[in-house]
Amino acid sequence: MSPRLITRLIVGAVVVFILIIAASSSTYVVEPGHRGVMVTLGHVSPVFKPEGFGMKVPFFTAVISQPIRQQTATVDEECYSSDLQQITIGLKVLYRIPEASVVALFRSYQGQPFDTLIRPRVAEALKEIVALRNAESIVQKREEIKSRTLEIARKKLGDLLMLEDVVVEHIKLTKSLENAIEAKMVQQQEAARAKFAQQQAETEAKTVVIKAGGEAESINLRGKALRENPSVLELQVVEQWDGVTPIVVGPGATGAGMLLPLGDLKPSPPISKP
Repeated sequence: MSPRLITRLIVGAVVVFILIIAASSSTYVVEPGHRGVMVTLGHVSPVFKPEGFGMKVPFFTAVISQPIRQQTATVDEECYSSDLQQITIGLKVLYRIPEASVVALFRSYQGQPFDTLIRPRVAEALKEIVALRNAESIVQKREEIKSRTLEIARKKLGDLLMLEDVVVEHIKLTKSLENAIEAKMVQQQEAARAKFAQQQAETEAKTVVIKAGGEAESINLRGKALRENPSVLELQVVEQWDGVTPIVVGPGATGAGMLLPLGDLKPSPPISKP
C-alpha cells in the first residue's frame, strides 16, 4: 500500500470522526422537570429551552439543564430568644425555581440557588421571629413560628424563587431550660386542677343551698296553706283512708286527735280478785 493511499485513509478516518462528533454535539435533550439555558460563546440566550429534544450549533453552543421541579433541603439554625436563651431550630424547606427565573438565576447568581439565596433568607427570617419571643412561647407556638418565618422569607426572596413551605422538624433547648419549662408546665397543670376542684366544690355548695331554700319554701307554703284552710288536711286523710274506721277523740277531732283504728286494739285481760 502506497504512502499516498495510507494518507488518504487517515484523512478520511479523521473527517468521519469529526463528523460523528459534530453530529452528536449538534443535538441536546432537556430532561422532564428541567429547562435548558443556551450559551453560545459566552452569550446567554434570554429564552429558555423546554424539555425534550433539540438542535444546536456544534462545538460553540451548550445547553445547560436547570431543575424547576420542587426540591427539599434542611436548615439548622442557632437562635436566641427574647430572654436570651439559646435555641436550635431545624427546618425542612420546600422550594422550586419558576420557569421565568431560570435564565436570570443562571446569568446573575453562581452556585446552587438554595445555598446562595434561599438558606440565608430563611435563616434571617427565623432569627427575626425567634428574637421577639421568649423560649417557652417558641416551644408552645411552633405553627406560628413556621408561618411567620415562611411569610417573611417569601417577602425577602420576591418572585425570583418560589418558597413552597417551611416545616419545623425540631426545637432543641439546653437541658436546664427544658427542665425549667417542664417544671413550670407541671405547676400550671396542678394549679388548673386545683382551680377546677374549687369551682366544683363551690357549685356543689350552691346547689345544696338552693335545694335547702327550695325545701324550706315548700314547707312554709304548706304550713301557710294548712293554717288558712284546715280542711286541706282532712281531704288528705280521706284520700289516704284505707277503709278501717278510726277512733275519734272529741267532736270533729283532726290531726293529732286521730287515734289508732279499732281493729288494732286488743281487750285488756280481766282483773282477777283474791
